[in-house]
Amino acid sequence: MLRISKLTDYGTVILAYLASQPDRLLAAAEVAERTRVALPTVSKLLKTLQRSGLVTSTRGSHGGYQLALPAAEITAARILDALEGPFAITECSGQHSSCGIESNCRVGHVWQRVNSAIRRALNDVTLAQLAGVERAGTTTIPLTRITRATHE
Repeated sequence: MLRISKLTDYGTVILAYLASQPDRLLAAAEVAERTRVALPTVSKLLKTLQRSGLVTSTRGSHGGYQLALPAAEITAARILDALEGPFAITECSGQHSSCGIESNCRVGHVWQRVNSAIRRALNDVTLAQLAGVERAGTTTIPLTRITRATHE
């Protein structure tokens, strides 16, 4: 089964909240309160997202975090890369393959095609869509549908 980690799920929720407040600098404490993700986890994820270039931070009493790019320019693939590393369904389907049987493998090329298809699909989904802040006329998942039970 393919599944993202709980931290990546939380990171996406945090990014969705930032996307819903694009003109504000948000303190980690507010993000934690609004998303119902524990403050230490929010702080850790915001630092990771900042290092990856998805979030910017401003220090000081009026500082906080905000998206580094418009939500429509941040793809699900970029979020996964930032929080989990480059996506690869198998060892040989990633960019830096180190599989010991690759030279004799009959299925690796198929997994590489599957990996490429998944990557294309992830590149077609934006944070704006995930956060429900995309312009009218498109199908979105509203941030309000994310419940506390989902993230405990």
